Amino acid sequence: MTESEPLKSVCVYCGSSFGKDAKFAAEARKLGELLHALKWKLVYGGGTTGLMGEIARATMGAKLDGFVHGIIPDALVVKERDETKTVDALNEEIKKSVENHKGSTPVSAEYGRTTIVPDMHTRKRLMATESDAFVAMPGGYGTLEEVMECITWSQLGIHNKPVVVLNVDGFFDGLLQFIQHAIASGFISEKNGHIVQVATTAEEAIDKIERYVVPEGRFNLNWSDEGGR
Repeated sequence: MTESEPLKSVCVYCGSSFGKDAKFAAEARKLGELLHALKWKLVYGGGTTGLMGEIARATMGAKLDGFVHGIIPDALVVKERDETKTVDALNEEIKKSVENHKGSTPVSAEYGRTTIVPDMHTRKRLMATESDAFVAMPGGYGTLEEVMECITWSQLGIHNKPVVVLNVDGFFDGLLQFIQHAIASGFISEKNGHIVQVATTAEEAIDKIERYVVPEGRFNLNWSDEGGR
């Protein structure tokens, strides 16, 4: 490990919107600042708006010396850049299709490195394989789908990495209640309920990652076609 390499990579799932409560963006910035201070890399969905943009900029830091890798499908590139109106982001090269693209393009230094992929499945797999841990922050359908798939992958034994829900101001209370209800109803085992760790602050999320213990009771199957763990 050289000084120019990140010490750990954390995939953060979060919304491309800010939400109605300023606490969401504030906690995203705080988590990004912690990642920057720890010299950890942020792996995220490549957006420049909402919580995505907040955490990416905070992780890069004022001197743009942080580690950020955004991964975005080709179909979302033009939509994302047009909405933000970022000058660097509106260059013609990044609007090219994946077939004519080199695959990795600096959209803007303040958002780190951006990789364009052909579809959502490739995006999710690359985000997962490049990360040492996963954190879910407030977001919508996409965020929920991504973190639930990540939890399922852990249950099936595809990976054994930490999964943390950053429950800012009770945002994920409904999801956590569902998990407990599913356990009580016999659809999730008590042990697999511990796959999901819960934090209420950015600092606690970092602590949960560092102290994560892989729960017993998960499936131990051969997932060679899913890549490394």
